Amino acid sequence: MKTKMLFALLISSIIICNCSNEEISKVMPEGVNILSGEEAAQKADSVLALMTLEEKIAYTGGDKIFFLRGIERLGLPPVYFTDATQGIHVRQSFTDNGIEYDLKDFALEKSTGFPCAISLAATWNPDLSYNYAKSIGEECRAGGIGVLLGPGMNIYRNSQCGRNFEYFGEDPFLAARMVEQYVTGVQSTGTVSTIKHFVANNTDFFRRKCNTIIDERTLNEIYLPAFKAGVDADSKAAMTAYNLINGEWCGQSDYVINHLLKGELGFKGLVMTDWWAVTDGEKLVKSGQDLEMPYHIALKNAKELLEQGKIEEKEIDRMVKSILKMCFEMGLYERKKETKYYDTFPKHVETALNTAREGIVLLKNENNILPIKTDVKTILLTGDFVEKNLNGGGSGEVEGYDLVTMLKAIKDEFGEKVKFVKDASAEEIKKADIVLCNVGTADSEGYDRPFALPKDQEEKVKLCVENNPNTVVIVTSGSGIRMTDWNDKSAAILYSWYLGQIGNVAIAEILSGKTNPSGKLPMTIEREFNDSPAYGYMNGEDFYVGWNSEGEDAHPIYDLEYKEGVFVGYRWYENKNIKTLYPFGHGLSYSKIEYIEAELSDEKISGEDELTIKVTLKNNSGILGSEVVQLYVEDVESSIDRPIKELKGFAKVTLKGSEENIVELTIDKKDLSFWNPKTKSWFAEKGKFKLHIGSSSQDIKLVKEIELI
Repeated sequence: MKTKMLFALLISSIIICNCSNEEISKVMPEGVNILSGEEAAQKADSVLALMTLEEKIAYTGGDKIFFLRGIERLGLPPVYFTDATQGIHVRQSFTDNGIEYDLKDFALEKSTGFPCAISLAATWNPDLSYNYAKSIGEECRAGGIGVLLGPGMNIYRNSQCGRNFEYFGEDPFLAARMVEQYVTGVQSTGTVSTIKHFVANNTDFFRRKCNTIIDERTLNEIYLPAFKAGVDADSKAAMTAYNLINGEWCGQSDYVINHLLKGELGFKGLVMTDWWAVTDGEKLVKSGQDLEMPYHIALKNAKELLEQGKIEEKEIDRMVKSILKMCFEMGLYERKKETKYYDTFPKHVETALNTAREGIVLLKNENNILPIKTDVKTILLTGDFVEKNLNGGGSGEVEGYDLVTMLKAIKDEFGEKVKFVKDASAEEIKKADIVLCNVGTADSEGYDRPFALPKDQEEKVKLCVENNPNTVVIVTSGSGIRMTDWNDKSAAILYSWYLGQIGNVAIAEILSGKTNPSGKLPMTIEREFNDSPAYGYMNGEDFYVGWNSEGEDAHPIYDLEYKEGVFVGYRWYENKNIKTLYPFGHGLSYSKIEYIEAELSDEKISGEDELTIKVTLKNNSGILGSEVVQLYVEDVESSIDRPIKELKGFAKVTLKGSEENIVELTIDKKDLSFWNPKTKSWFAEKGKFKLHIGSSSQDIKLVKEIELI
C-alpha cells in the first residue's frame, strides 16, 4: 500500500511543461500531460526503483497481443497499441494459439478509412500528410489508444511487394518529407508514432527468412533517410523489421539497433520488435532492443540468462526505463477513451477525400477524352471492384464506415448515362460512347503478388480496349502493375490506388472535371518486371497466397543481395538506360502549366550556404490547376558512381487560369553529398552540378548549373 501511495504522489506531480520538441508542445490538445525527455526519465527512474526483478522482466514483453503490460501494484495501467498507417484497424478480438483475446473495451466504434499511404505519397503534399496523420491521431484519442503502429516507411524497391500500399514510394527524399509531417501530425495529438520497419524490409515473400545483404552506402543513401526524418521529427517509438540484415535478424541485431538506429540516426525513443520476430533473448538484450512483442518468446528464459551471467539486470533496467520514459513523456498512463473526438470525424472524412483528390494520378489522356464531355450519352462502367471498396490487406487494412462505392459515386455524378455491367460483352463495350474499365490487384501484408494482373483482370481490360477506343482504365492497386499490352490502346488511365471509404467520389469528380487531377507517381512503373533491380529475388519459386506461416517456418533463410546498390527506382532505369512505361514523378493535369524560367540566388555554393532557385510558372489554360515542381541534382563529374539524377526538392503550387507565379526551392551542401564508404560519412565533392527542374524525373523543363567551391 505504501508503494502504491508513493507512485500516486509521483503521478500527481506531473505537470504540463515545455517539451524538448517545442513545435509539438505548442499544438498538444488540452489535458494532455507531456513531459520533457529529462523529466520523463526522472519519473521512469523513480518508478523503476519500486519494481521487483520479476516485474521488470515481465515489463519487457507485451501482453494480450496488443498491450503494454499493466502493473496494478504500481498503478501502471495497460497501454493499447493499434495498427496502422492508413487509419485504425478496428479489432474486437484477436486469436493466437487458440486463445481469443477480447479487445472490444479498447475498440473504436468506427474509424475513418483513408486512402493508402502510397496514395498519400502521390499527393506530394507534406501539409496534407500532417493533416492526414493528425486525423488518425485524434481517432486514437477517441479510442483511448496510446501507440499507433505507423507510419510504415520502407522504400519501394520491388513492385511485387505486398506491402507497398502501406509505404511512401521509391525515393528517399520524397518519403522523408512526407514521413516527418506524418510523425509530427500523429504526435501533435498526444499519440505515439511508431516508425517501421527498421530496416531494408522490401519484400513480403517469406519475409522472416529473407537475409538482406546490403552495404552501408546503400543503407545511408536510400533506406535510412526516411527513418532519419522520423527520428528528427521526434518519433517516440520505432519497430524493427522481420528480415535479417547481413546475417542477423533486425530485431536482435546490435548493428541495426545500437549502431544504425540509436547511434547513427540518434534515436532516443522506445524500440520494439515486430510481432513474433525474434528468438534469441541474449542477443535481443545486447542489441539495444527495449520491448518484445506481442509477448516474451526470446526472453521467456530471461531469469536463467541473468543467473548464468549472460545478461545483466542493468540491461533489463535500461529496457524498462525506455518503456516507462515513453509513457510518461506522452502521458499514456492517463489515457482513456475521449468520445469528444468523434466530433472531429467529419473533418477526417474530408481530409480522406482531399487525399484521394490529390493522390489519384492521371497517367494518360489521349485527345483530352477526360474530363468526360457533357454531350456523351452512354457510359459503360465495368469491373470487379466497382460494387465494393478494395483495401490493402493485413495489419494495415482499414474498413471505414459509410462506404461510397465506385458505382454509387459515378452514378451520382453522371446519372442515367451510366450503365453498369460487371462482366461486359464485346457488343456492350462497342455500343458505349465511353467505357470505364476498372481492374486491379488485392495486395496484402504477408505475401507478394505478380507484377502482371491476374488473368481475369488482364482479359477484361484487353476486351475493353480492343473493342472501344474510348476506354478509360481505372486501376485499383497498391503498387505498380504490368500495363504493357494494353497501355497504348487505352484512351486514358487513372491510377487510383486504394482510396478508402470515400475516395471513389474523387474518381467521379476527376472524370467529370469538378476536380483537376494533380497526383504524381511516387514510384516508377516499369514495362516488364525483369527490367527491375528486384528481378529474380524469388529464385524460380512460385507465389503463394495467404500468410503461409507453416511454409515460412519450413523455408530456409535465403540471401537477397541488393546488387543495384543506390540505383533504386528511377536511378536504376536512368543508369541502365531502360525505357519505363511511366516515370517517377509523372502525372497529368487538365491545365497547361508552362515553366517560364529559373533564377538562381548564386551560381556558386560553399560551406553552410543555402542556394535558392526561383522557378516561374504560368497556367496557360483557363482551368485552376496544380503542379509539382521537382528539383533533381546531377553531379557532373564524381569520383564515385552516382545516379544521373537525385530528387532534392519539390513544391506543389496551385495556379488560377492564366496566373503566373514563382516557386522557391532551396538546396545546400548536404543535398550535393554522397555517403563515402571509405570515411563512413557524408561527403560533397567540389565541382559542377546540374539542377534539373521539371514535372517528372524524365520531363525536365529547365536546367541550371552551379559550382560547389
